Amino acid sequence: MEDQGRGKGAYVPAEYSHGYSEDIDVIRDREYPLLKDTTYLDHAGTTLYPKSLIESFSHDLTANLFGNPHSMSPSSQLSTHRIDDIRLRALRFFNADPEEFDLVFVANATAAIKLVADSLRDSTPQGFWYGYHLDAHTSLVGVRELADMGNRCFITDGEVDTWISELNTFQAKTPKLFAYPAQSNGNGRRLPFRWCEEIRRASGGDANVYTLLDAASFVSTAPLDLSDSTNAPDFTALSFYKIFGFPDLGALVVRKSAGHVFSHRRFFGGGTVDMVLTAGIQWHAEKESSIHDRLEDGTLPFHSIIALDSAFDIHSRLYGTMTNVSSHTRFLAKQLYDRLFSLAHPNGVRVCRFYKSPASTYDDPSTQGPIVSFNLRNSQGRWVGKTEVERLATVKDIQIRSGSLCNPGGTAHSLGWTGTDLRRQYSSGLRCGDDHDVMDGRPTGMLRVSLGAMTNMGDIDTIAGFIEEFYVDKAIDISVPFPIPGVSPPQQTGFYVESLSVYPIKSCGAFKIPDGKRWEIRREGLAWDREWCLVHQGTGATLSQKKYPRMALIRPFIDLERGVLQITCGGMASPGRKTLEVSLFRDDTNLVCTSLCQSSKKSSTVCGDQVVVQAYSSPEVSSFFSDFLGAPCTLARFPPQSSNHRYPRSSRFSSTSLKQAFKKFIMPGSFPPDSLSAPENNNPILLSNESPILLISRSSVNRLNETIKANAIKDAHGNPITPTNKPRKVVAADVFRSNIVVAEDVSQPRNAEQPYIEDNWSSLRIGPGQLRFDVMGSCQRCQMVCIDQMTGVKGDEPLSTLAKTRKVGGKTYFGRHVCLSSGEMGDMGEGGGDGEGRRTVMVGDRVVPVYDRHE
Repeated sequence: MEDQGRGKGAYVPAEYSHGYSEDIDVIRDREYPLLKDTTYLDHAGTTLYPKSLIESFSHDLTANLFGNPHSMSPSSQLSTHRIDDIRLRALRFFNADPEEFDLVFVANATAAIKLVADSLRDSTPQGFWYGYHLDAHTSLVGVRELADMGNRCFITDGEVDTWISELNTFQAKTPKLFAYPAQSNGNGRRLPFRWCEEIRRASGGDANVYTLLDAASFVSTAPLDLSDSTNAPDFTALSFYKIFGFPDLGALVVRKSAGHVFSHRRFFGGGTVDMVLTAGIQWHAEKESSIHDRLEDGTLPFHSIIALDSAFDIHSRLYGTMTNVSSHTRFLAKQLYDRLFSLAHPNGVRVCRFYKSPASTYDDPSTQGPIVSFNLRNSQGRWVGKTEVERLATVKDIQIRSGSLCNPGGTAHSLGWTGTDLRRQYSSGLRCGDDHDVMDGRPTGMLRVSLGAMTNMGDIDTIAGFIEEFYVDKAIDISVPFPIPGVSPPQQTGFYVESLSVYPIKSCGAFKIPDGKRWEIRREGLAWDREWCLVHQGTGATLSQKKYPRMALIRPFIDLERGVLQITCGGMASPGRKTLEVSLFRDDTNLVCTSLCQSSKKSSTVCGDQVVVQAYSSPEVSSFFSDFLGAPCTLARFPPQSSNHRYPRSSRFSSTSLKQAFKKFIMPGSFPPDSLSAPENNNPILLSNESPILLISRSSVNRLNETIKANAIKDAHGNPITPTNKPRKVVAADVFRSNIVVAEDVSQPRNAEQPYIEDNWSSLRIGPGQLRFDVMGSCQRCQMVCIDQMTGVKGDEPLSTLAKTRKVGGKTYFGRHVCLSSGEMGDMGEGGGDGEGRRTVMVGDRVVPVYDRHE
């Protein structure tokens, strides 16, 4: 067998796709067509379902009439019989004797865990005591809130062993529950299965000590063997979608000898009782035929259970047994770990910091599953932000996971965070899923690569090559374009404003300010910039091109003469292009569009901050945008004189002003300036992410495109790229969504382009009035720059090239944040603007930079 991921004739070890029905690449091509252009490495979240599973399930549904199981009709009885058969099949899949075990269908593993916890809480008036391992999933940790008799988190395996050895020294008067994961979803470590038997033996058979095994992560790639009921957990929670990808269904496997725990459960639902009295005496009779009959409240998700039948069939046909899957994924995980472990920077600093247990080894499946968790360091030993890595991986069509990985204890312990530390960082803004990557010099989360049955060697090559290409520092390049402190530029080149753009609707298309038109600039930026936004009607969150790339095709036009914002959806050649007009003025009642301009206040989330916007309540407005984007949304406007505060993110090259908080918002455009003067060095912004104005250089864009084209000829190692590879496409300046593009006046003698010279600017003056702007810092870039602003199509450039050439401290920069200098806040009069006290700029204005010698 050839490994197509490694080239023809490559040696393939016996473990690789051993026992599979076909070569793994053949299986992938037929069963997982969506993997053709994607590297999926988040199988610990869910594995992927094969195409034939959906086809088989669809055929089952169309060939049979399935009714609600709670009836005696033929369709109902068919569902009931199928459910009974599939329940038995599921038990046998885990080698669980139906005489010793029962299986309860639930929504997922978390629902199974909660069912046990709720039942133990109800079992005695005192409640129960709870112990759990540090490596527990968040759902296991949550059980402690129901344990009225106390709880304990066991930090080490040794603490568990000691507790077990002391179980025979006391009588368990109240129920005790010990829970742990079979496999850590954080780092893939597999915990001792022996604890279940040892706890049962040490407690002397005391029926008040129980074990709960979270097997959700484990069963995705390993066989769960419950054939010996004496060493099996009392309760085993799992999710079938972790194994098969579909259906979204979970199960609780119960040792029947522990089933009495559920006899005092207070809640009951339809289908779990034989009789209920509702008036007078409150009495009900629970079903006694089986444990699952007493616990499966309401109508079962019978269609999902029936889909499980197809899942068993297809999985067995493709992969044979879970032992085969375990062998295949173990081999690949070892390959990945070894390759990442070998990566080092030229100065010897290792690239990857792994979070594997010292006792675990990828050679031994009893100690380690196919999960590799790590963080990256640059050559100076500084941490590379997890968010930065995940964003770039997304651009390269690689899907991994980052953060605390729903494993709060294990992650905190691995990263060296104490509870006190985390509560302090929470007060500083740290939240699950945010981009606070490094705080107090330590990472706040980790990167996780998890493998599945359909992972192949090509996936391993892709993720390892990605890290090597972008995060292994090359030899120092003396031509690196970042500024050197205290060094003057080689020549004083004349600059001018090449173009001006505003973005009236945040994250939508640009309005290019016409040549010859002077445009007003206020403290918060160019007039009419980001005064509107689109908000999701369900969540209230502001939409952005990161999730909705087609927003680039929503193009606004500011018609000052008519006093309207004209909005068009679709490309210039799109048939049936629609146009919407809204008034620029809130109090104008004479415009035709007034009926579309009614609004109501609405809370929205902009870049993680809560703001209050005025949402347009007209159905015509919401349908205009919702129909185009395929998402329920509406237009909203940022109110004038808002009291909401937003703060800029820190930047590698930030000046003192960047550290100051932006204290106040003033609307641009139609709204009058605030009567209160702004404090020194404080500048308001609206819906812009980090600063009032973003500036880029034409020569820097040109240099970037030269680099992109050069990389299309040779790869990072200087090897020729084969003709089958797609050439890299140069990018337009529009992808950077800047307000001001400056260019050198190369028509003058001795003037030449100087790429990235703007990195040395501390301030600049623009126009005949020498309007001064302060440089706040460099702009950190994300995957949004990879969206073509003319087509709305995502690519991998320019972020791929920027990540190699413009990365500092693990972050990628291009362009400069600027703001109107605090000295320009007063009335400028005749010399500074248009003769009416307004500060303005225009395409063609001269730009005079000031170079920073003290940065």
